[in-house]
Amino acid sequence: MPGHRTKGFCASAVALALCALAAGCGGSGESVGGGKVVLRYTWWGNPDRAERTEQAVALFEKQHPNISIRTSFSGYDAYKQKLAVQATGGDAPDVMQLDYRQIDQYASGGVLLDLAEQKAVLRTSEIDSGLLATGRVDDVQYAIPQGRGTETVVYDVKTWKDSGVPLPRAGWTWSQWADSVRELAQRAGRPGATDPGQSEDAFEVWLRGRGKALYTKDGGLGFTADDLTKWWTFTDRLRREGAVSPAEQTTQLDGSVENTPLGRGKAVSDMNWDAPSSGYLALIPTGTELAPMPSGSDGTPGQYFKPSMFLGVSAHTSHAKEAAQLVDFLLNDDAAAKILGATRGIPVNESIREETTPLLKDFDKTVADYQASLEGKLKDPPQAPPSGDNALQSTFQRDYDQVSYERMSPREAAENYVTEAKAELRS
Repeated sequence: MPGHRTKGFCASAVALALCALAAGCGGSGESVGGGKVVLRYTWWGNPDRAERTEQAVALFEKQHPNISIRTSFSGYDAYKQKLAVQATGGDAPDVMQLDYRQIDQYASGGVLLDLAEQKAVLRTSEIDSGLLATGRVDDVQYAIPQGRGTETVVYDVKTWKDSGVPLPRAGWTWSQWADSVRELAQRAGRPGATDPGQSEDAFEVWLRGRGKALYTKDGGLGFTADDLTKWWTFTDRLRREGAVSPAEQTTQLDGSVENTPLGRGKAVSDMNWDAPSSGYLALIPTGTELAPMPSGSDGTPGQYFKPSMFLGVSAHTSHAKEAAQLVDFLLNDDAAAKILGATRGIPVNESIREETTPLLKDFDKTVADYQASLEGKLKDPPQAPPSGDNALQSTFQRDYDQVSYERMSPREAAENYVTEAKAELRS
């Protein structure tokens, strides 16, 4: 945001100066004997992602014998905490993996390099312009999306088919979705879906289908208490009817598929992001399928292709060109793409996506086919959310808990949320 370019990271210059004097300190972009450049590259993920990334990095080093890459990875929570400490001390890695909700924080904090400075070596012409724009803050390209995902209605195929309720279809509306989950609850003997009232992501899809947005371009709230009241009234009514999961189940949600009503056999469907939905395969042996999210009443789609993660370069790196070359390689090299597969989501480079999609197997192929069915039908994604959104996701779920336990009306909870959200976004 304007006027916040150094907020939270004002110690950067001092930290870097001290670092240069300290024995053994590994500053970003250091050089070693013979003029070889050493870059630090860090990411979060599981062992499979790490193994594939190490193979890709080894290929990069072979193609660039003047550059050596020091890699590190960890689980998301630990990664997020460590990166925050490094960024605060002016010692962020040369190349770093970033989440959608970290872009604004680190861009406005002066941590990230303006990647337009390296356009000679970092190619972006094969990336959809709307997707590319999600890595911009104040019209400056601070990060590049590395993979893409989108939301989905994931469902227990056998139970849905056995119920006789028509299967989900492209272009169905929220009203039609509600009718389907009501029928499923009656015929299958369990709720038709997880209650989406607690999900800020589902609310955003509903809002966009009505021509509105979660946030304005300047980082303010993009909806009113009236909008949120309508959403929570809609979902609360379905909960009271038994069409979606009860409060006792939705309050157990923790981000894992294992603790969702669908994952525990307590609902027929769920709303999730496409790639993480692979976790249901081990829980529902009869199989799952992916369907589009409901649209607005006039057919306006609310879902969008969201960057699954980004790559950014440290503003303090001593070797910006070489760091940009690594980012370019990970995004645009054919051989790297074959190694990485869909480990970070479906590739954003359009040519590479066309080349690698036929090679995908199992659930990677399911996700690719699902995304292909939506190609050209969705609207551009919103810009990266303001940094306060991270805290507001928890506030959103907490306030809806009050509705689902009938301690507050949808109107009372909505007004409470909007008041807190405005205060959070101003801070």
